[in-house]
Amino acid sequence: MLEANRKFVERSVRFRINSKADADDVLQEIYLTAYQKFSQLKNKASFKAWIIRIARNKCNDYFRKKAMQYEIPIEDLTETKISDSRHGILIVNTVRETLNRLGDKDKQILYLYFWKEMPQAEIAKRLSIPIGTVKSRLHTAKRNFKNKYSNLYLSDVSKGEYCMKKIPGFLPEYKIEVSTKEPFSVKCEELMGWFLVPKPGEKISWGMYDIPSRKCNRLFDMEVTGKAKVHGIEGVELTAREASYSDKRDVVNRTFIAQLTDTHCRYLATLTYDGGVKNYITFLDGDEFLLNWGFGEDNCGNEINLVPKGDIQKTKTVVVSCDKDFLLDIVGRYTITIGEKSYDTVCVMDIETYNCGVVSEQFLDKNGKTILWRRFNRDDWAIHRYNKKWSEQLPENEKLTINGITYVHWYDCITNYILY
Repeated sequence: MLEANRKFVERSVRFRINSKADADDVLQEIYLTAYQKFSQLKNKASFKAWIIRIARNKCNDYFRKKAMQYEIPIEDLTETKISDSRHGILIVNTVRETLNRLGDKDKQILYLYFWKEMPQAEIAKRLSIPIGTVKSRLHTAKRNFKNKYSNLYLSDVSKGEYCMKKIPGFLPEYKIEVSTKEPFSVKCEELMGWFLVPKPGEKISWGMYDIPSRKCNRLFDMEVTGKAKVHGIEGVELTAREASYSDKRDVVNRTFIAQLTDTHCRYLATLTYDGGVKNYITFLDGDEFLLNWGFGEDNCGNEINLVPKGDIQKTKTVVVSCDKDFLLDIVGRYTITIGEKSYDTVCVMDIETYNCGVVSEQFLDKNGKTILWRRFNRDDWAIHRYNKKWSEQLPENEKLTINGITYVHWYDCITNYILY
């Protein structure tokens, strides 16, 4: 089994780790861990997904050690942006992502100069190098960072005025009431995190709202633009345009390809820019794709025929779950009242399937459409970045206790489906 997947694992690791020697060391750790824990793998058919998770964890361990070695507390860096991933509404640290693609010397010099705010002379003394070398390294690092950042996040930006469809500036008041009726099964064909059904002719607009201000922060307008194939697999191409609510000229365009079957919905590829060249990253590209877009074993995608499984139990604000990967389940039936409209829904809870420390509640009606989506942060999520627990930052916001740990409500999303 290992030999059949060795090339895939090595390609994934070497993509993430530039140093060949370091990559070789990490690969040895991966293979050793796989050998030691192979007896714990119950389903041998899942070997590929299992060893990919091991590889991902070992790579993360490597970067954590590097951060400590070069005194770069990655979690402490502050700039954030909406992530173009299968959870588009999740926040990722774009500085962190860009730094991960730089060399060690670039990371070190940028951190000391910008985050530690050390003068160049002090940096020279600390690193035992001439000040001229500091200036040269700093110039090169800033140029490399700018190029990497632009390629990752600032590609294909529209400067024209942009009008979103019917999305209000403030989140309407809503009420969530527990229903005494049994949860219903539902067929939800929406793409995880983006709310669009990947079928020809489909369109949707949606907004993201800060809590407790209820003010709209970001707007999204999406549509299916046509059919597409990735490695012989048929799907559809989708475009997403994102804008700041306060500055609709600030628009970013994204393109990706997804597939809908009778049982699952998944992403197949995403379009990125590499030095101005369009580059499609696909489901065969290992962690480069799977970490941001993959879901399920071997990227099978999320199930569309949802039924209560009992993996997650929710009683008011207390949640208990089992220990398994891809933890997503129907946790109850609720009546959602938004303005003058009421909706009979089930709540689908997602516990840290994509972003560690993040939980979501997605309320679906019987048509499988999202009525309301809510995000909760673990109380210590990104605490080094924000320097406060979320219960201190947002003391009035709703809280959940999940397996004994506190999670705090951060923001909500609604689509124009509820505004028709």
